[in-house]
Amino acid sequence: MELLRKLTAATGISGREEDVRALIIKEMKPLVDDVKTDVMGNVIGYRKGKKDTRLVMAGHMDEIGLIINHIDDKGFLRVLPVGGIDPRTLMAQRVVVHGKKELDGVIGTKPIHILSEEEKKKALKVEDYFIDLGLPGEEVKKLVSVGDTVTWNREFTEIGDCYTSKAFDDRIGVYVILEALKKLKGKELPVEVYAVATVQEEVGVRGATTTAIGLEPDIGIAVDITLANDIPGPAEHQQISRLGEGAAIKIMDGHSISNPKLVKHLAKIAEKKKIKYQYEILPRGGTDAGALQRSTKGAAVTTISIPTRYAHSPVETIHKDDVKASIDLLVAFILDAGKENYTL
Repeated sequence: MELLRKLTAATGISGREEDVRALIIKEMKPLVDDVKTDVMGNVIGYRKGKKDTRLVMAGHMDEIGLIINHIDDKGFLRVLPVGGIDPRTLMAQRVVVHGKKELDGVIGTKPIHILSEEEKKKALKVEDYFIDLGLPGEEVKKLVSVGDTVTWNREFTEIGDCYTSKAFDDRIGVYVILEALKKLKGKELPVEVYAVATVQEEVGVRGATTTAIGLEPDIGIAVDITLANDIPGPAEHQQISRLGEGAAIKIMDGHSISNPKLVKHLAKIAEKKKIKYQYEILPRGGTDAGALQRSTKGAAVTTISIPTRYAHSPVETIHKDDVKASIDLLVAFILDAGKENYTL
């Protein structure tokens, strides 16, 4: 899993994906016939196929994070969220500030010892926190500027049958796509395949929107995480997906309704190949499939989702078996693509 470790360690909040993009280009080049980037920063790999049917598989490379909007005279940094940050996850965290050099820091807030009773009842906002770099104000201002980015300081770790890390959303999707390309190397493909690592998904599927317009896919498969709420608290009907129960085939989310024929085709392939799978309906949120669906001519889309506990936190957790199932399902689908008509 060294590649997954490298992908999660790379930095790249929405709009600042340079570091992770360079890694993805390096890994993708030997696996495709051509690779390029566009003005948005999407990485687009191409594999030729027997038919001119266009299949686009997309996973987003950006991660949620913070951006510095103020530096006070003592050197404390104020931040704003980039993407869906839950303020509760910020308390007492270690972070990396990407200034003129990488700087370790901690997120602080007013200690509980001096909070008023009214303050104790108040729900904290991102703007209530600050970052402490442990340096004098003058030195901080030499090294850090407004607009610099901040990411979690957390390492990829194996726990039991699972992996935990920052940025599985959606470096795990990119990983699944790259691993699928490895398994497809040297094989004749039935359709044209575009492997896309998109940017700015966390702020409104922006990279995938331009990709959809440029590539005009016939079939779009997003590869992304989904919620695994199989934890204490949520009722059974609120679980969305469960760890260890296989790849999740999306039926619907807040951005798209999957093509029912495509969903059925994926399930049929999973059953034939004995790949463990589950269905998924996500009430809110969405994936790049929502943008691919809105290409100029429209596309049949769905998402292969990797169930994930504690999404949008520094301890996102996935199951080893679900990762393998997702790779196997994506490969099997690509090799079987072009045989079905998804027109409704």
